[in-house]
Amino acid sequence: MGAEREARACAAFYSSRGLAPTVLSCLRCLRHFAGSTAKRCKEKHLEEALQLTRALSEGLQALGEAEARPLLRCVLAFQMEATSSCSSFQKLEQMVTQLAVGKEALLAQEVDTLLSGLALQGEVLSPEDLQSVSMFLEESSLGRQHWQQNLPLLLQRLASTLHWVLQGQPTPGSTWGYLVIKACLQVFQVLPKDVALLVWSTSGKSETLQSLLGLLLEVAWEKALNKDTRLLAGTALSMLVNTAPQPQHGASAVLTLFQLPSQAGTGELKFGELVVEVPPVLEPDGLEKLVLTRGVLTCCKMDILSCQLEGLPNKACLLLDVVFPAVCALSREQKDCHYYCFQACALWLQRLREGLAALWHLMGTHVLAQDSELLQELTQLLWSNAETPVEGVSEFIHSSFRLLLEIYHLECQHFQDQERPLYQQMLQRVVSMPWQIKARYVPLCAIVPYMGSQQVLDAYPDLPQHLLSCLSTNHLCPAAAEAYKALVRQQCREWRDGQRGTEEALAEQWALRWLPLLSQGLCSPLPILQSNSANHLLTWTLRQLPATQALLAAQFGGQDTMSLQAWVSVLKAQKSVAGALPLREAALERLSRCLGTREEGIRLAALGLLCCSPNTNQPLSGTEVRLLRHFLPLNLNCDSSSFRQLLQAAVRKALVRLRDSSLAQLRGKAPRRSGPAEGAEQLAQAVGFVEWLLQLSIASLSPGSNYQRKKTALLLLAAVLETCTDTWSPDRKKGQPPRTMATLLSYARQRGCWDFFSQPNLLALMSCLQDSTNEIRDLASELLVRYFPTTFPEPIAQDLFQLAQDTLGSPRVQEAEAGAVLMKTILQKSDSGTMKSLSLQAEAALTLPSRGLCFAQHLLHVLQAQYKVARQDLLRAAATAPMHGAIAALRRCLLQVPEVAVSMQAAELVHSWQELLTCLVTTVRDITSLLLGALQSQQGPGADEQAAAPSFAEMGNAIGSLIMLGKGQGQEEEEGDSVLLSEEHSLILTCCWVSVKEIGLLLGGLAELLLSPALPAEVGPLLPLPTLQTATRVFQEILLRCRHWGAVEGCSMGFTKFCAALLNHPDPELQAIPRAVLEQGLEALGGPRSSSITRRAAGFPMLFLCIVSGEAPAQARPLLTRCIQTLLSLAAMALPQDWDQTLDLPQVCALHVLQTLVRGAGLGGAVLCHATPMMALALRGLGSPCWAMRNAAIQLFSALTSRLLGQPWSHRDGCPSEGLSLHAFLGQHPKLGAVLLGELKVATAPTSGGPRLHPALHAILTLLAQLQPGADIAGSPSAPFLEPLLGLAESPIYAVRAMAAKALVPVVAPPQRCRLLLQLARQLPAAPGQIRSHNAVHGQLLQMQALLGCATGTGGLSAEALHPVALQLEARGWLLTPAQRCPLVRAAFLQVLALLPTSFSPGFAQYIHGTISAELGSLLQGGKSGCAQPQVGSAILHQTMAHFMCSEAARLADSERIAAVCSLLQQPNPDIQLAILSWVIAGEGGSCKEVENALGLTLLESLQSVLQERRDKEFLRLYLEALLHLYRDPSSWSQEASSKLQGSSRSCLEMLLHMVEAECPGPDLLFQALCAASLLLAHQCGDEDAALVERWCAALEECSRSACSELLRLAAARSLQLAGPSVLQPSLCAARPSLVPVALRLINMAIHLLQDEEREVRHEASGFASLLRQSPGELLQDGCIFVQDNVGLQSLLELLLGEFGEHPETFNSLLQHIPVLDVRSVVEELEANKAVSLYKEDEPNVFAEPAVLAQQLLPVLVQLLEKAPTGSPVHASALQWLEATGPGVLRDLQYCRHCWSQGPAACWGMKALGCAKLHTALAVLLVRAQLVAQVLRVLGEGATAMPGLGCGSQELEQELELVQGLLVQHGLAPVPRQDNAPGELGPLSGTDSSRHAAV
Repeated sequence: MGAEREARACAAFYSSRGLAPTVLSCLRCLRHFAGSTAKRCKEKHLEEALQLTRALSEGLQALGEAEARPLLRCVLAFQMEATSSCSSFQKLEQMVTQLAVGKEALLAQEVDTLLSGLALQGEVLSPEDLQSVSMFLEESSLGRQHWQQNLPLLLQRLASTLHWVLQGQPTPGSTWGYLVIKACLQVFQVLPKDVALLVWSTSGKSETLQSLLGLLLEVAWEKALNKDTRLLAGTALSMLVNTAPQPQHGASAVLTLFQLPSQAGTGELKFGELVVEVPPVLEPDGLEKLVLTRGVLTCCKMDILSCQLEGLPNKACLLLDVVFPAVCALSREQKDCHYYCFQACALWLQRLREGLAALWHLMGTHVLAQDSELLQELTQLLWSNAETPVEGVSEFIHSSFRLLLEIYHLECQHFQDQERPLYQQMLQRVVSMPWQIKARYVPLCAIVPYMGSQQVLDAYPDLPQHLLSCLSTNHLCPAAAEAYKALVRQQCREWRDGQRGTEEALAEQWALRWLPLLSQGLCSPLPILQSNSANHLLTWTLRQLPATQALLAAQFGGQDTMSLQAWVSVLKAQKSVAGALPLREAALERLSRCLGTREEGIRLAALGLLCCSPNTNQPLSGTEVRLLRHFLPLNLNCDSSSFRQLLQAAVRKALVRLRDSSLAQLRGKAPRRSGPAEGAEQLAQAVGFVEWLLQLSIASLSPGSNYQRKKTALLLLAAVLETCTDTWSPDRKKGQPPRTMATLLSYARQRGCWDFFSQPNLLALMSCLQDSTNEIRDLASELLVRYFPTTFPEPIAQDLFQLAQDTLGSPRVQEAEAGAVLMKTILQKSDSGTMKSLSLQAEAALTLPSRGLCFAQHLLHVLQAQYKVARQDLLRAAATAPMHGAIAALRRCLLQVPEVAVSMQAAELVHSWQELLTCLVTTVRDITSLLLGALQSQQGPGADEQAAAPSFAEMGNAIGSLIMLGKGQGQEEEEGDSVLLSEEHSLILTCCWVSVKEIGLLLGGLAELLLSPALPAEVGPLLPLPTLQTATRVFQEILLRCRHWGAVEGCSMGFTKFCAALLNHPDPELQAIPRAVLEQGLEALGGPRSSSITRRAAGFPMLFLCIVSGEAPAQARPLLTRCIQTLLSLAAMALPQDWDQTLDLPQVCALHVLQTLVRGAGLGGAVLCHATPMMALALRGLGSPCWAMRNAAIQLFSALTSRLLGQPWSHRDGCPSEGLSLHAFLGQHPKLGAVLLGELKVATAPTSGGPRLHPALHAILTLLAQLQPGADIAGSPSAPFLEPLLGLAESPIYAVRAMAAKALVPVVAPPQRCRLLLQLARQLPAAPGQIRSHNAVHGQLLQMQALLGCATGTGGLSAEALHPVALQLEARGWLLTPAQRCPLVRAAFLQVLALLPTSFSPGFAQYIHGTISAELGSLLQGGKSGCAQPQVGSAILHQTMAHFMCSEAARLADSERIAAVCSLLQQPNPDIQLAILSWVIAGEGGSCKEVENALGLTLLESLQSVLQERRDKEFLRLYLEALLHLYRDPSSWSQEASSKLQGSSRSCLEMLLHMVEAECPGPDLLFQALCAASLLLAHQCGDEDAALVERWCAALEECSRSACSELLRLAAARSLQLAGPSVLQPSLCAARPSLVPVALRLINMAIHLLQDEEREVRHEASGFASLLRQSPGELLQDGCIFVQDNVGLQSLLELLLGEFGEHPETFNSLLQHIPVLDVRSVVEELEANKAVSLYKEDEPNVFAEPAVLAQQLLPVLVQLLEKAPTGSPVHASALQWLEATGPGVLRDLQYCRHCWSQGPAACWGMKALGCAKLHTALAVLLVRAQLVAQVLRVLGEGATAMPGLGCGSQELEQELELVQGLLVQHGLAPVPRQDNAPGELGPLSGTDSSRHAAV
């Protein structure tokens, strides 16, 4: 604290002088700077101090040195303590320099004194001293001058410090050694001339520097554990080389260093005039070579790297002949430093580019001559590492390819070479690689500028399609976007240089090549493809070529959904480029349709268009505000999490625009074109919109709202508070409010708006704290803590505390967690006064100085009291006082409250915290022993611990005993053998497992928080060693005795943090704790045991994972290495001769632990170093005679595969769309490749005595099949795999043959596929007598099928290339005929033929058709005559033939073939019928409308007979599903389809309805039957069908009930969409009045289904509403845009109001959706405060919101009343409703007034705040009361005189207003909206009807 002492002395010195005010202000700023923790706060205070010093400078110049010295000394003291921050040090250096103007000598003297005292403090420099040395060397000229004068002393201190660090190794995570070497590096860099005299001069040779050089070599030679320290040592050595006066001397020293690895431990090293012993390498790891290479390339001077080396031939130099071989060797060594190895390669290319001129001068010829060994090695090095998965390497790859081509280009220019074959070679290699390999696009981008765009595209015609495929995969998208940009950029450059055309001409040229690609991407139904096309290509294209906008707009003018999506994307991109976007009336209407469409992507894009702007101070236009006000309320309950997040982001942009534009207006910096009136209107609009959004968000937080609405409202509220308040958060770098925000807040509050922190808003957020989901609770708590005033009002705090106390004791986990959140929030929002008012149980609560300590003591007392109850009666404790709530509250209050962490560091509170934490750890230890012992029939902490967890039976018996003890022996009941757990069982299990999980999380978090190295040393250990050892035993006990995975997972998370904190702590005793646990675990794993561990306790393997995951990832992992090596040795041990199957063998345990380590996310790629021995072990284990061993081995193999290959990014046709190529895989893991190849060769080697099983074979093939093909390279490491895989075609096992075919694909490079296909085709037998093995023929056909399957896709082989293969197959056409006796071979041959449809001659195509027709025809004839012989595989053959016939008919669109398929469908053979139906359902005929039409007519023609026969439910289901698929589009139905049903339609409909009504066919068939009936009804709805319509409507109503299954509700919704519009249309405009009741029932049903909890059901119901929005002539058009659910609901209500408003049943049908809820019973239930049961009854529909729907229906009902004439049936219905409802509503209002006018009791008042039932009941009551008042007003005096009512509308409205006000005060109703809010805007059709609107 030297700076603080100097500050006090300085203040005392200047207090009586004239500069006192300014000096004291400056000192205050410096003190604030030193005391702040947030970087932004520090910078702010330091900037203020700097401004003050500029004012002080002139005053100090007039003073003497003695008077200026205190201030200078004070600032220097602060500077000395700021050496950890470069920016702060620089600011303080500016201050010192400013203050010392004219007194430079005094400043130099003070700096000398300061730094001299630093160096003399001791032999060893502390880390803080080292930071000071480095910072003064780097940033201070006077500091450099001082160290220059005291260089020998500094070097001595550095050498002593480094020697001490290397001897002691302070901690694994310590930066001490790093700081020493950094200081050495800076000395060499800043003082090169002074150091050179000590190194290279005989007279100036320094023994100290010689010692320091030896120490640096020791560090480089793995004396330091830290990898970063070793790498920095290499840089320091290279910087020392740079001090050489002659380049040859430096080069000689570098050469000597590179020769050291071969001389380790022997001889001496001569470095200039310094001589040191060569350090021994204890365990060489290859990193020493990397250290030297990277250091030399990082900073070694170019003249040293390029000078000729003495003693070496051929003009050798360091860069080419020493460093490059080292770089190549590094890339081949597979260590855990691949990132640095390739970084060295990139650095080498950079240095080569810098030194080209010098190297040309030295060599006199090309450096990269064509076919030179250097160029070949360099290109091979780049390609071999191009696919490495290591993070960060891709950037090096990109830069390396660019540098290579640039160097090659410069050399060709320099030597005037015309031929440049490297470009063509590289492009050919790129083209030959599969498009799925990301690495191919990097060199492609680099080639384009040198070859030209046209030459690249000519050589690679499939590139646009490949780029489109890449855009559909996030992993490949950036690379594809860069390739597109490189090509377009080059094209623009070429067009502009060559033709000099207009921008429009350039856009036309662009469109010829790229518009189809962009159009296909933007119109894609795949969200990822559409999004990536818009984000990565579209905006960049419009910015590069603005004239393309007109072409894009014309391209997307259609009315279909995809065109709308693309159109909005274009507008959004255009607006982001150009700013404001004027839209005509038609475009505005189209935008409104986009905002209401069902597709979330389109809605979000349209919303983004409204909200975004290139300038944040551009105000929102009136049109944008109106559209937002219409859009947001309709999108609050969206159930997509991503939609909610993106909605919040868009609204935040709009709010920022409103805020910044308003501030600009208030500052007078608005655009000149806006006048005063317009500016005032803009301000009013901004304030009004924010106020409206605030009220909307708060009203949506009611507990009666569903989760989706509350989450969206909280996100919007967070955006409002973040944007429009002046709450400044020091820890945030972005999103801070402007400094002038107070001006805008004042302006808004003067107009009665923006009362963000009002009591209703506070109560609304408090209700969210009781929510059942942690997302709502945590977000509400965060908003309260961050933005609301620092303390809660005292009464609210007391009630909230009581509620928290109650909920902490709830057995329900959600409620207990809510109590924990409440406790944390109360702690953060209370002051000392509030704490005194709370009834805390802490003994010294009123005297404790820390709120956190006081609160923690209270919670600990609560926990201890609950523990006492649990010891006496665990069942009673689990029901009334479970401990998990209190533990969770302690965890949150201790770990998640920053003020508590600060108080723990206060010296005066250390003792109190130590006592509390020790007591806490002891308590949770006792609780753990009690709970785990109780599940083992043991009681108390002293119970004997078992080595393993109890079995399920043992736990059940133990819990049963506890229940009997809790109930008493007299209450024992005979429950029988129920398979369901009783509530008592569940209570005890929940209490045990959740408490144990919370204990693990609490202990781990405490260790992470309190063992941080950042804590000040003087604080002392808050967790002493005995306490930590106790915590360790708790973790061991949980992990070894616990079976519940949730508890194990939670405990594992805590134990990982615990181990990480211990292993990275400087205390060796703490570091030893996890190591000891690991050794104990390994010992227990290998020793004998009496019971199973791994399978009976999921925590045992996690014990090892947690310990090794705690090691620092940046350092070596000795514990991981030790653990894996021990496990490998244990697992490789031979099995005993006889083993007990009930026990786990040590070998099995070891495999399970290895699998857990491999799957552990915390270890990342660290386990890959051991992948080869683990894979070999797993493959051997698959052949073990022990089942448990095989089971564990296959799990380990699966885990290794996932870790080696990563998860597939996306799938297409069942295959990964991109991934690692086999070539790259073998390059990264060469030893593993040898293991796999060896196993393959063993499996395919000929054996005597027939074939043998090879258990590991299938696993190896599975691994290979997941890889991708590589490029065609001579000598590829994948080539040896080809022969064994081809040999596996003869395997007698079908699964092996099939998997071998898939594994063959990555082995064969794409250019070699055609050759191999031809080879396989020639090997097929040309005649029946040539078959050697049917298995071999089948295997070869499977291999051909696999190769053709990937070759005929994107970028596959053309028909011409495959023609030779087709000729060979034609010659072997007999394989399709019955002459080939095996049906599976015939089916495989036909599947191969199906992949080559365009390569065969017409004659052979006819031959195939004839053969299949004859086969199927004979099959039908044989089936009729009854003489067909069943044969294995014949069904597969016939189905394959049927699929082939269908596919060919669709491909050729030939009427004869279509007729043949229809004929097959009508035949009775079930195999063929099912094959055709499945083909139809799969949608494979969608490309041919003729086939679909013909098959549809065939199905309709046979429908009646199929329904009558009903031979099979599955067949009938497929039949109806195919029929519905073919007529999925309404336009597919034709007059011919109706004629096919002539006479049978009604009977079919009746049979289908009877099936739905009376039979129980199962949900799947019932779904299809109901939809099929709806399809028929849609096209058969006349007056005579009224009875059928009634039956259909009743069936829909039955299926749409909330209690029905999701599938039936979906059937009802889809049926409603299919037939609803056709049934309802005639009832419109009074065309058929008899159908009006049915129409009302359908609309009523749609309103109900639009509230369904399943999104798909709601979407289908919104489709019904969308079709009704269209005019009758548009119903069958394709242009109907399906609207969003809430828009559909609005349109249905508008339809009711407009078309059926006068019908008497309309009013009553809407009233059905307003539930009648008894407020009194809900309140009485709250007052009773009954004990909470563990389980809460689920709501039948958690998405439905009765209160919200009632508020939506209220204005519709009111309008129905107002529009109806006096005496109309509507008024009569309203009067009847009033008679039945009015008195009850009035009584409920009076009850509410009585209840809340006196204030609810504290015990349930706050609980009522979070009660969803009460909120819903009250909201519905208010709606019903408003409706009663409106009915009274409309009906007049006749209604007022009704018995039981006794009041008029005015009196009722007054009562309603009074009750609503009371409810608002208590947070039980939203604040009524003010009609006169500033900037309130009317509906869309209101004021803005201009033809142009700015968006």
